[in-house]
Amino acid sequence: MTVIELIGVTKTYDGHVTALRGVDLRVDPGEQLAIVGPSGSGKSTMLHLIGTLDRPTTGTVRIAGHDVSALTDRELSALRARHIGFVFQQFHLSPGVSALGNVADGLIYTGRPVTERRERARAALERVGLGHRVDHRPDQLSGGEQQRVAIARAVVGDPPLLLADEPTGNLDTAAGREVLDVLRGLNAAGTTVAIITHDMEVAAQCRRQVRVRDGRIVEDTRAPVPPVPLESR
Repeated sequence: MTVIELIGVTKTYDGHVTALRGVDLRVDPGEQLAIVGPSGSGKSTMLHLIGTLDRPTTGTVRIAGHDVSALTDRELSALRARHIGFVFQQFHLSPGVSALGNVADGLIYTGRPVTERRERARAALERVGLGHRVDHRPDQLSGGEQQRVAIARAVVGDPPLLLADEPTGNLDTAAGREVLDVLRGLNAAGTTVAIITHDMEVAAQCRRQVRVRDGRIVEDTRAPVPPVPLESR
């Protein structure tokens, strides 16, 4: 089943500002891609539509086979909870709460008992290389570590799709490399990863690059071999 499918998608705001113009995009399970473009290109609108945070003006958006426009708000919330994890430029961690607590909170609406939520949170932190920092609060963690906590929270429910919006935007080069390595590892384990970015160097780390300009996809390329990590150049 296709993870993401956009067919003839347009998005217009206030009746006259067109952010997307007839976008077609298909993403299969296990892909890692970058949706890349300058500010105002339409990539953030694509993020909102793919993440089911908004609906298209015209056209079809299907996530995991579900037509977004045909779902109620409650059904959309359930779709997001089951299928999509979000990582943003801002970490959105609760201050004063441990890394374990922040990640476990990602399961608070699932109905799972506290013990199970904490066990799954610990496993998610180990997946992102922070098994030794579970009791540390955000102010005791570096920027890169905080972003990895945010990634752990996004994947603690095992969503098949991870959307990362400028995930290295607030990080220095070394921390950015660590975060990209984590995303690469999650993708290697089977998670479909879409990175929304304006940074061409970040985009170059993905085998597939979807370039957006003026509300249209202007280029969609796939590298024949995996990209060389930044630290290996």
